[in-house]
Amino acid sequence: MATLLGPDIPVRPATPAPAATPAPAATPAAAVTHRPSEGSVHSWDLSTGVDGPGTRFVTFLSGCPLTCLYCHNPDTWRMRNGRRTSADDVIAEASKYVRFISASGGGATVSGGEPLLQPVFTGELLHRMKHELGLHTALDTSGFLGVRATDALLRDTDLVLLDIKSWDPETYRKVTGRPLKPTLDFARRLADLGQDVHVRFVLVPGLTDDPANVEGVAAFAGGLGNVSRVDVLPFHKLGEAKWQALDMPFTLHDTPSPTPEQVATVREVFRSHGLHAV
Repeated sequence: MATLLGPDIPVRPATPAPAATPAPAATPAAAVTHRPSEGSVHSWDLSTGVDGPGTRFVTFLSGCPLTCLYCHNPDTWRMRNGRRTSADDVIAEASKYVRFISASGGGATVSGGEPLLQPVFTGELLHRMKHELGLHTALDTSGFLGVRATDALLRDTDLVLLDIKSWDPETYRKVTGRPLKPTLDFARRLADLGQDVHVRFVLVPGLTDDPANVEGVAAFAGGLGNVSRVDVLPFHKLGEAKWQALDMPFTLHDTPSPTPEQVATVREVFRSHGLHAV
């Protein structure tokens, strides 16, 4: 029964407001940009064995601050040469292969170029690959732009594939055109976080094969405590045609690939520091 306010004004009980619908959780990119995330994408592909464990959906982003002498994808150096692509499109493509990837014990890898040149887009992809598609996630990086990787991005990263191209600063600069210290700082940060890391080291005769250089990388990686694997990768010239197509001089044209014996010797150096080297 309604009560009266004054002599004749009824006051009726208020109708309860409908329960609020919880807002969907914002992805890292949405929280930063307040709009759908887009990035410059070179390509994507299914890969086995070289971009993390199992069969993986690999997104190659465009843009890289390094100019490595042996780079086999120099066509990824400039962001403007990529396709402007939404995270929705990448996730939709990856979703087609989830059952196949999961059955192989694989996952998704964001590579490049250098994915941390586009940290918001990279964070969006890793977050959604992990939480929407349920995939193991990997970040393939030189570590040079490691300061751009937020803690949130790294929480969404199950594995970091970290290229340590040299221990000697002069050799590192000769190989990449950049200083070594940012990569080492990032490696130490990953160790402090307990992040699982696979180190990659490219063995180039006459460039990175100096015993002191190899020993330096091995001792550093062995002392971190979080490196579960080291890939010693023999230099090859499979990307030379891309350099030619871009009218860029390939200065390692006359450099031979290392012999199997040379590769085995370097692997043993890493193993002597307690590392699983392959």
